[in-house]
Parts: sequence; C-alpha cells; structure tokens
Amino acid sequence: MHLAIFGLTISSSWGNGHATLWRALVKALARRGHTVAFFERDVPYYAAARDGWIPPIGSRICFYNSVEEVARQALRECDRADLAIYTSFCPEGPEIARLIIDSGAAVKAFYDLDTPITLDAARRGSRVDYLPEDGLSAFDLVLSYTGGKALDELKSRLGARNVLPLYGSVDPESHFPVAPVEYLRGALSYLGTYAADRQQGLETMFVAVARRMTDERFQLAGAQYPEGFPGEPNICFAGHLPPSMHPAFFCSSRATLNLTRTVMAENGYCPSGRLFEAAACGTAILSDCWTGLDTFFRPGTEILLVRGTNDVMDVLSLSDVELRRIGEAARARVLAEHTAEQRGLQLEALCDRVVDAA
Repeated sequence: MHLAIFGLTISSSWGNGHATLWRALVKALARRGHTVAFFERDVPYYAAARDGWIPPIGSRICFYNSVEEVARQALRECDRADLAIYTSFCPEGPEIARLIIDSGAAVKAFYDLDTPITLDAARRGSRVDYLPEDGLSAFDLVLSYTGGKALDELKSRLGARNVLPLYGSVDPESHFPVAPVEYLRGALSYLGTYAADRQQGLETMFVAVARRMTDERFQLAGAQYPEGFPGEPNICFAGHLPPSMHPAFFCSSRATLNLTRTVMAENGYCPSGRLFEAAACGTAILSDCWTGLDTFFRPGTEILLVRGTNDVMDVLSLSDVELRRIGEAARARVLAEHTAEQRGLQLEALCDRVVDAA
C-alpha cells in the first residue's frame, strides 16, 4: 500500500504522544513493503525540538507552511494512495479533511488519537478545530485510539459510519531492557507531559510518596511542567527526554508510574503509548485504574493497580524479585499483542475490509 498521512507531528516528540506512535507504525509498515508520505506542518516549537528521526526507505516527511502551499503535492499523494488519513490535532484539519475527501484515495480515513478530548468538546457543544463542520460521515473509516463506549459515541455524535479501534503500540527495537544508568536510578519513575487533569494523581501517587520516602530517589521527566515543580529534594526532574533515552529512564528505576488524563480514564479503554513502552522495557508498572485496562494487561501479574499514596508505598515495599517478575510478564504480553507490527497488520486488514465492502 501507499499511505498519505496528515498528522500533528512525527519529527518531534516534544510535548506530545503522537510522534513515537507514528514512527513505530511507519517503520512496521515499511518492513511489510508499504510506503508513506507523512505531511507535517512546520511549526517553530517542533522544529526547535526535533529528535533526528530518519524515516525508513520508501517513506518521507513532507513539511509545509500552509495547506495552500502544499495542496497540489498532497492531492497527488492522496490520489495514488491506498489509504489517505489525517489525525486529531492536525493543523488546519477541516481543510486537510476536504482535500482527502475530494481525492481519489482508495480508503479515506480519520484517526482520532485523542478521542475522549474530541467527544468531551462535542458533548459541550464546542467546536472541535480539527474536525469538519459536518462531522465524520464522509470518511470510509474512522479509527480511534480509544475503544469501548467511545466507538458508539463517535457514530451517534459525529456521524461516523464505520468506527474501529486502533490502539497504541510500541517498537520493540526501540524499547527494550537496558542496563540501569546511575544518574537515572530511583525507587519510582514517571514519564509524561504536564496535563492539569493528571496533576492531582501525580501529586498523590508520586510527589507525596517521595515526600514520605525521603531516603529514596525519584525520577520525573516530561515537558511543560510549571516552574518550580516538583520542589522535593529527592525528586530528580529531567524535563523533556528524547525517545532514545526512554529505555534507560524506565530501566533505571525499580518501577514506573502510569497516569491517565481524567477525560480519558472516564471513557476507559485508553492505553497510553508510554504504558506499552515501559512494558516493552520490562519495567514493573504501577497504574491508575480505568475500565478496560484488563483488556491489555492482567492486573496483579502483569501490572499493579494503585489508587493512592499508601498503595504506591505498598508496591514499593515488594522485593526486587517480585517487581522484576511483574515487569517480565508485562514485556511478554506487549511483545505478544501490542507491537507496531501487529497494529500494522490490523490496519491492513481494516483497509481490506473497507475495500471489499465497497
């Protein structure tokens, strides 16, 4: 297949979870002989924080400054594409959507990587900047990073005709167990971009734990945190961490914490890319709770569920052997079910289904 993809970014992982997902998926698709043209608007904040990622042979990144500037090239790519797809938070989304819909692409799709945010805005009657004004009915296929009840709501609220989940994944060649790095060592780590509706969980299940376990060191990394945070002497704050450092970050702590944005947890079936990355590194994961989590990992044996400070401290009292056993079980599960290679196969099958039904 040839794919024309229009997304938020693939060149920079700064402050977003889109880039690493697309890199893994594009790499997996290229390995199966597919080609990709990824269109990314050239904005200063991503341009200043690109990770140096190089697309696989047969695929390329097409930077542009405006839809008008790139329309002719983009239409050519869509006309010859087996799948033309654009994502949530794609700049000038409605214009890109119209370009795809008017093209000769075999399958025209929208991939919502932020479904709970999209639906929350729709429920409140707010305009969703990246969606066409008439909703999603014109697309052959709507993919959702979030499953469960969100799939039906994409139909009922936004008019999607054919909605299917395409969950996050991981590239096991980029995320795997590595030797600990001394300056990253800690009892517990957390990796995630700042989000206001995750902050209470971070305070309760990370900062408060560090405050009570003063003899231990804790590791925090992520972009856009307020100045002065976290403010505890035993919390080491790394700021933005490039993807190449993620395995060392995860593997240097006894366990890592996964926190879910409130709007996503309320919908359920919302595994983050970081969840799969940490599991692929063989690190024991502590996670907040949401409906459908047991679809991806088995609580108690592949992942440990926590609801507050005491729960986290109880987990950290487990032996290294016990935590290692849980991390290894999570790694086995992610390699069996949640790699980018498997998501690529699913995407192929979904496209075939659409074409066969036409």
